Amino acid sequence: MSTHIGSTLVRTGRPHGAGVTSVNPPLVRASTFVFETLAQFETASKTPFDVPFYGRVGTPTTFAFEEAMAELEGAHRAIATSSGVSAISAVLLAFLQQGDHLLVVDTVYEPVRRFCSRMLTRMGVETTFYDPEIGAGIADLIRPETKLVYLESPGSGTFDVQDVPAIVAAAKAAGIHTAIDNTWATPLFYRPLEHGVDVSIHAATKYIVGHSDAMLGVISTNAEVYDAVRRASQDLGACAGIEECNLGLRGLRTLQVRLQRHESTALMLAEWLAEQPQIARVLHPALPSCPGHAVWSRDFDGAAGLFSVELTARDPEAKRAFIDALDMFKIGFSWGGYESLVLPMNPAARSLPRWSALGPVVRLQIGLEDPQDLRADLAQALAAIPA
Repeated sequence: MSTHIGSTLVRTGRPHGAGVTSVNPPLVRASTFVFETLAQFETASKTPFDVPFYGRVGTPTTFAFEEAMAELEGAHRAIATSSGVSAISAVLLAFLQQGDHLLVVDTVYEPVRRFCSRMLTRMGVETTFYDPEIGAGIADLIRPETKLVYLESPGSGTFDVQDVPAIVAAAKAAGIHTAIDNTWATPLFYRPLEHGVDVSIHAATKYIVGHSDAMLGVISTNAEVYDAVRRASQDLGACAGIEECNLGLRGLRTLQVRLQRHESTALMLAEWLAEQPQIARVLHPALPSCPGHAVWSRDFDGAAGLFSVELTARDPEAKRAFIDALDMFKIGFSWGGYESLVLPMNPAARSLPRWSALGPVVRLQIGLEDPQDLRADLAQALAAIPA
């Protein structure tokens, strides 16, 4: 029987078997599992990521969350980690060593840029940042020593949408692996492995957990690269907490209904903001005016509740006046929770010069508050910008 993703979100990662059982998997807190015989220990040690062996490699709660994410992503396996950054770090370290070359989209999440400039540089790995609109042109940047193409679509801050199938095709033709940060879309709106990507990464802290109360990362991979990524994650020791995996499972159950509300409110506000004289443009992939909209329409099943606006006033103080005047939107990192947030962006800090002409950019995380209240708050904050 064909099952839609909304039903899968409710059913996946739950206990199997006949008879009476709990709706939610038991929360198993453990650092140590004991065995009656050496033979049992030896058998478990051969499949430590499938059966309880040691707490750092997982308990049944961990395995339930990983199973759920793998099913949702259409992956061979999934790996839970302590945060989104730990998931990203494990993926990069799985593929790269001294003398290698890495291609990273220029609109990438800032901690990735930092990891490349600090950790990977010390390792002797060279990073080239590429234009998010490059598409099949990525082939011109691939060298003999290139080992990985890293994508993020839409990109952090300015929400550029990449032509993932074109980039993947070029990478595969050169024998290069690909990885993507899929946090914005979640498996509900985009499934990268269906488009040929080898690794999909989520900062599950955000939409998957959904309540701003846990740090969690997850990596989903195809069969070809799973062992390498699992080894790198294991070597880092950045295992996911059991409570956090449980909260990730809880978040999956309501992911669809939450995302539908985030999407509808964000789109209404984005369309309204595009009409305001204080706004130069709205950077939201679902708007036809946004660069990359055609690719987004082709590849994605929906839009999340995170987007940015460029202010008309070029004075940096305009951004300060707007943000400080907001009431319901609080200043804070992260996103994907039930609350609305605001954060200043600095796209001019990127390496590509085409961002230097942008005015002040502000990122908005649209929460689950009443849409009319959020619009009223934005209206009074726009009015606070000096003429």
